[in-house]
Amino acid sequence: METTYVNSNNLRVGKVIAEDIFANTKYPIIYKNTKITNEILDVLKVFHIFKVPVLVEEAENQPEQIDDLTGNTMNIEVPKPVMTFEKIYLDAVEEFKRIFFDWESGSKIDITKVRGIILPLIDKVQEERSILFKLNSLSNTKDYLYHHCIATGLISAIITQKLGYERGFVLQMAVAGALADCGMAKIPPHVRDKKGTLTEQEFFLIRQHPIFSFKMIETLPAMKEEMKLAIYQHHERLDGSGYVEGLKLGKISNFSQIIAIADTFHAMTSERVYRSKESPFKVIEMIKESEFGKFDIKIVQALVDLVAGLPIGTTIELSNLEVGEIMFSNSYTPTRPLIKLINTGEIIDLSKQRNLYITQVINR
Repeated sequence: METTYVNSNNLRVGKVIAEDIFANTKYPIIYKNTKITNEILDVLKVFHIFKVPVLVEEAENQPEQIDDLTGNTMNIEVPKPVMTFEKIYLDAVEEFKRIFFDWESGSKIDITKVRGIILPLIDKVQEERSILFKLNSLSNTKDYLYHHCIATGLISAIITQKLGYERGFVLQMAVAGALADCGMAKIPPHVRDKKGTLTEQEFFLIRQHPIFSFKMIETLPAMKEEMKLAIYQHHERLDGSGYVEGLKLGKISNFSQIIAIADTFHAMTSERVYRSKESPFKVIEMIKESEFGKFDIKIVQALVDLVAGLPIGTTIELSNLEVGEIMFSNSYTPTRPLIKLINTGEIIDLSKQRNLYITQVINR
């Protein structure tokens, strides 16, 4: 396939990137064979990339000709390499980890770099909702913090979209969610990564990270003031049990509540040094029940709809390791649908059998 360079202002959605594109970064901000989307166009503008290598349109989808053993020419389809979400996500985490180390050394936040890391992931998540169930499995205890920042940004973005906000706010919330814990860079690693019980002084220091985060992003002109406030307030709770100020209902922004719920959901579904991960479906129930009164009901419901609103026929695994299919979902108990076991054909009503719950969605 031939390559041509096109001015970014003239690029069309659907064209294919011909080469990895770097922007003073260790890893590409856009990978070869990536299809151009509106999101990719935004990234190119952010990094001031004006000449973009793309595959010549006439050569796209054209079969390659080779000679077979008889000397005749035949056509074969050459499959294009596919960049999986997992690959893009793990590269994003590694790049975020690198800039986090820069923040530890005193470097200021370069918001264009943060945008370039997280924005290419958003379209993937929006197109494939099941990615929500993969984020916790991709995380690990060693690099949990960096996974958590990226995942919180992604979950914040799709909750924002689910609530009906326009795309500009969705993108801003992705960045705000990713930067909510940037203040952790100002906390000594021996405290931040401590495996044992924190002392009272260490616990107090950890609870100051929203203040540190706010100070790091306070003067960024590319970030809306609503997003800065959301970062500062993302550990406040409606019942006054949160921190840093112990604010209550009426004084806490909706955007901070979105980040709070995204932060809590990913933390509870991920493997931690001091706690095992929980099923996303079980976590949803815990947020609705044990955390009732702390979070905005509408925002919680948006997350419930994203996680638990699975179509009939979806294959799932139960906590007893049985595999089944969803037969019916009750709007009053969306995390506990009617299940038909594949091996035995037995019908199980999870709303009545509270000892069982869905552990994961199985893609077939």
